[in-house]
Amino acid sequence: MKALDPMNKALLSLLVLLAVVTHTQARQPNVILIYTDDQGTIDVNCYGAKDLTTPHMDGLAKRGVKFTQFYSAAPVCSPSRAAVITGRYPQRAQIPGNVSSSHGHAGMPESQITMAEVFRKAGYATAHIGKWHLGYDQATMPNNQGFDYSFGHMGGCIDNYSHFFYWNGPNRHDLWQNGNEIWRDGKYFPQLMVDEANHFIETHQEKPFFMYFAMNIPHYPLQGTEKWRQHYKDLEAPRRMYATLISTMDEMIGKLVAQIESLGLRKDTIIVFQSDHGHSQEERTFGGGGSAGIYRGAKFSLFEGGIRVPAIISWPGHLPEDVTREQLATAVDWYPTLAKLAGVDNITHRIDGSDISELIHSADAKTPHDVFHWQTGRGNNAPWAVRKGDWKLLGNPRDTSNKAPVTATDKLFLTNLTEDPSELKNMAKTNPELVAELLKLHQQWVIDVQQQ
Repeated sequence: MKALDPMNKALLSLLVLLAVVTHTQARQPNVILIYTDDQGTIDVNCYGAKDLTTPHMDGLAKRGVKFTQFYSAAPVCSPSRAAVITGRYPQRAQIPGNVSSSHGHAGMPESQITMAEVFRKAGYATAHIGKWHLGYDQATMPNNQGFDYSFGHMGGCIDNYSHFFYWNGPNRHDLWQNGNEIWRDGKYFPQLMVDEANHFIETHQEKPFFMYFAMNIPHYPLQGTEKWRQHYKDLEAPRRMYATLISTMDEMIGKLVAQIESLGLRKDTIIVFQSDHGHSQEERTFGGGGSAGIYRGAKFSLFEGGIRVPAIISWPGHLPEDVTREQLATAVDWYPTLAKLAGVDNITHRIDGSDISELIHSADAKTPHDVFHWQTGRGNNAPWAVRKGDWKLLGNPRDTSNKAPVTATDKLFLTNLTEDPSELKNMAKTNPELVAELLKLHQQWVIDVQQQ
């Protein structure tokens, strides 16, 4: 075979290099959305919880962007999940409150267009791993909502070892794979999630994938592992039980990230981390354990502690690292933002989220949300809130943290989050014009979100 002359050899080397560069540039990033359950506003070490050991969540912040004014779209599970997966207010996604955890009951209508459907249309492999709680009949389970692969439980919570629904009636086993009931007797569910996710990643490493890794913890039952029970044995209850599960969860997140790194995919993978809403104060969680720090409220509440959540985005080599953003951003923003970062340009229907990629890159960028709204459930007595700038008006407020009483005079509760981030002082009486303005915005929004 005739040897190549130096000029042809150099040309061939250049062509090979160009091919490699073109291939590298052409690869769209993988996307993993880690969505935790009932995690308190400050319950990560890097958010201020110095009594917790959370090196892997902290590591995502170290290699990414951490938000300090990031909001869930709802203070309860189903509407929060509907919002993040559709990029819409829960009301527009037609899930204003929790859906049934009983098999055979419908949930979010299949006409809603999920993030998984958008990514799958763009050629991504898609997976749901973990909790669903957005519908429990064939039409509304994950495989009919854009996910090629699904593993997890369909209702609101399970025992982590038996995989039976945790409360409200016996004999309700809830573990599914692609719409088929399966059994994994005695296997720890968070570890099963990691095993399933890691297998999916290994199997699909050659092409882009989108994974919704919806953790069922630190939601009750607070079943952490023995390693962490020993670690926190001297911490007072109920923080002790909660902390055990937080660090167990952190360890599982570490195993997931380790798989990405071992396959050489870290710089090709966007990882988003967010809690679905505030911590629980319910009896099933020993009456508390989580923390919102200075903020009032918890799960079920539209005070800050119920909706202000830890949130991080990490994509080493592409996005800023070890920085904090203080601008307001929300869960509905992930849908258009991740699509933009991944080069997925097929969102043609109406959504409520905004692309925050500019905000992610710059501390000087403005929030895309001059106004944002919340409402839990339906009817005239449903709790609601509207925020405009630093001002926030709550209607029919509920304080599940019991930091202060809510009286009959607090039916409309006005607060300024710069002056009073703890929301302990009702400023409605001294600002009637502002109350009227925000109330009108809420009334207009109630009409608008009925539109598809």
